[in-house]
Amino acid sequence: MIVGVPKEVKDQENRVSTTPAGVGEYVARGHRVLVQAAAGAGSGFADGEYIAAGAEIVETAETVYSQVELIVKVKEPVPAEYDLLRPGQILFTYLHLAANEELTRALMRRDVAAIGYETVQLPNGHLPLLTPMSEVAGRMAVQVGAHYLEETHGGRGLLLGGVPGVPAAHVAILGAGTVGTNATQIALGMGANVTLIDRDVERLRQLDLVLHGRVHTLVANAHVIGEAVRSADLVIGAVLVAGAKAPKLVTEGMVRAMRSGAVVVDVAIDQGGCIATALPTTHSAPTYTVGGTIHYCVTNMPGAVPRTSTFALANVTLPYGLELADFGLVGAAERDPALAKGINVLNGVVTYPAVAAAFGLPYTPLDEALRRRATGERR
Repeated sequence: MIVGVPKEVKDQENRVSTTPAGVGEYVARGHRVLVQAAAGAGSGFADGEYIAAGAEIVETAETVYSQVELIVKVKEPVPAEYDLLRPGQILFTYLHLAANEELTRALMRRDVAAIGYETVQLPNGHLPLLTPMSEVAGRMAVQVGAHYLEETHGGRGLLLGGVPGVPAAHVAILGAGTVGTNATQIALGMGANVTLIDRDVERLRQLDLVLHGRVHTLVANAHVIGEAVRSADLVIGAVLVAGAKAPKLVTEGMVRAMRSGAVVVDVAIDQGGCIATALPTTHSAPTYTVGGTIHYCVTNMPGAVPRTSTFALANVTLPYGLELADFGLVGAAERDPALAKGINVLNGVVTYPAVAAAFGLPYTPLDEALRRRATGERR
């Protein structure tokens, strides 16, 4: 198979989907790999390293998209990339379609086989390709929040951990999954006073045990969330419903009740955000203020630490990319049910229920869509 690695074009997105070592794995299995010039520069990989691993360097994204069967990316295509996609092409990347109707319809229109990293799911419910970036984003959320709590950046002028004789800042974390757990660990490590809120009591019990009772745990309901948000100096939104739009757990009224100079970091913004006042932002313009509360809602947070993030992402995506290259989409999906769950759009139809529900689109069972692809049958 011919595999393509284009340069990411989202604002200050310096990650790259495939390392030179990953290219070497594809080439060793007999595949051809085209890498766009400077695709790895932001992560510290020179074109020469890709060449040494067996890749062909091409100058433009147009060249990559026009020649390859499998596109391996980091972030979802932006509008400028939509028309580069070709019918039948496999796109393997983060998609977050439930929060992006325009992209969903573009993938349908372009007849692309779109596989979202975030919906590849193991039988135990684990999301192996989302986990490493959730770990990065959860850890970053605390350091970003601490940064914007500084008065010089518009915040309340608080040191997250306080000092002897001065109280630490209060951090409220909504969601005890991967993002929330990592955020909790970092916030505790910095000395903050942490409240962790989730609807899963067993998960809270587990973390209370692991963290030796150092975190305040609360079972989620509207009253509890409202009280925690009102008293918090930093709120981190870490809610995930796999493949679906995030629920709005924090209302505008809750945000406006926060103290001036408080900070919210909505890590769920990729899936629409769990804070009612959250709107997508970029690394170039990361924050805005609502009612005196600073909002940080960057949709590609891990792109700020690309060296770490690229290695973490490539570690987990490469085996699935190799499956796709070795066996093709239909063969790989039949062999690997976890990978099959990642297929969101195929043959011009939506094959992921939560995405179809988000936009009122018809849902086509994956088995039917795969059969059509295998037989060459179109819509």
